[in-house]
Amino acid sequence: MKYTDIPKEALLKIKTLGELKAVGYQPKSIKQELRDNLIESLKNKENVFAGIHGYEDTVIPDLERAILSMHNINLLGLRGQAKTRLARLMIYLLDEYIPVVKGSELNDDPLQPLSRYAKDLIAEHGDDTPIAWMHQEERYTEKLATPDVTIADLIGDADPIKAATLKLPYSDERVIHYGLIPRSHRCLFVINELPDLQARIQVALFNILQEGDIQIRGFKIRLLLDIQFVFTANPEDYTNRGSIVTPLKDRIDSQILTHYPKDIQIGKKITQQEAYIKPQQENIYSPDLAKDLIEQIAVEARKSEFVDAKSGVSARLTISAYENLLSAAERRMLINAESKTSIRVGDFWGVVPSIAGKVELVYEGEQEGAAIVAQNLLGKAIRTLFLSYFPDPEKEKKKPANIYKKVTDWFGDGEQVDMMNEASNQEYKNILYTIPGLSELVKAKVPNLSENDQVFMMEFALHGLAEYSMLSKKFLERGLQFKDLLGGMFTMPKFDEEEDDE
Repeated sequence: MKYTDIPKEALLKIKTLGELKAVGYQPKSIKQELRDNLIESLKNKENVFAGIHGYEDTVIPDLERAILSMHNINLLGLRGQAKTRLARLMIYLLDEYIPVVKGSELNDDPLQPLSRYAKDLIAEHGDDTPIAWMHQEERYTEKLATPDVTIADLIGDADPIKAATLKLPYSDERVIHYGLIPRSHRCLFVINELPDLQARIQVALFNILQEGDIQIRGFKIRLLLDIQFVFTANPEDYTNRGSIVTPLKDRIDSQILTHYPKDIQIGKKITQQEAYIKPQQENIYSPDLAKDLIEQIAVEARKSEFVDAKSGVSARLTISAYENLLSAAERRMLINAESKTSIRVGDFWGVVPSIAGKVELVYEGEQEGAAIVAQNLLGKAIRTLFLSYFPDPEKEKKKPANIYKKVTDWFGDGEQVDMMNEASNQEYKNILYTIPGLSELVKAKVPNLSENDQVFMMEFALHGLAEYSMLSKKFLERGLQFKDLLGGMFTMPKFDEEEDDE
């Protein structure tokens, strides 16, 4: 029986170096380990990167090619593009357990000891050297690169307390306190936001990447570290805080470009997977159009002149926005003591805080204000999706049989509706069904809807007509008011009788 064929239960019972040798264990580098396990996964048609959507034909094939090539990897892309998640999922390409010399700081392989401690222990005990088993989830180290990261943090330094405690001279390598990288021997090591690492710290990574060794305070030691490095970075022109120094970039074998979802269906799948829907919110119905609107807001933000395109718009925006949308409906349900409700277009004003806090504005956007920009993005999302369900109002105006005429004429006769945020379910429906022609419009263009979808689409139609300047939409303190556009524009204040007499 091969070592790799031994059942997990039997494997974990091996406690000494001699027992490990007896089952035919052979050391393997982490890059070889990743490669071998990926090959098996590809042969078995297994999805290693489960939960990652939209990268099936772009990023994931690039990442798999890099792993097969046994490369160190840099994932380059704007924020919220699942770079760190991809790196974390790579641990499932590792063997479930590997043997280490028990008590070793550096996860020493029992047949290829690296540290002074492991070498001395094996020299003393031979085949009786105790070993332990390290699970794949313990073989992941992540460090956020910040300007205050030091060489000692990553590589290590001489520890005067250890020297004093062990009564050792500084010339003895046992006084070294190893940093994160040596302690990640035989592990996956991720450095997030690599450009933020000071240039002199980046230089310290040269030897580790190229030669696989480290130098600490002039000690004549050579640690042939076995590490799979994964770096993440934003495009270099995103920030003035720093960049990846050219020699380091040259030593990173594969640079893989990530991207945002290419359509709203992929974005919707990500949002629905990641959003935390509380048990109390399960009685809230969410129309598909509401979910599409959430994704369209992010699409509009990514091309808005008010939003910094170099900063990007994270997928976290849509996740937070959807959670806030459900909470807006839940709040109304609680206020009205109702057992269930449905998402409304009016609830989208509750997502403004999620949008405002997650977009980086350019100067013009700052002048407008984050809340106004967020409202404009919602308006543009409504305007864009409106044409997926209804005819273009600009073209309909020119037709004798204008499909919107019955609705707009009612408002033109001086009527108006106030859509209050906290209206009960019945009040909300009554208001919408009061408007002549609105229900017929929706049934004609979007037939066979459920009742909840029908009323949502009716309200959506009002918002769409307002975005195309066929109705006036005014923000109230606790809701919205729709009325005739021209009537609102030409409403003049009355003069008193004395002024008229003059």
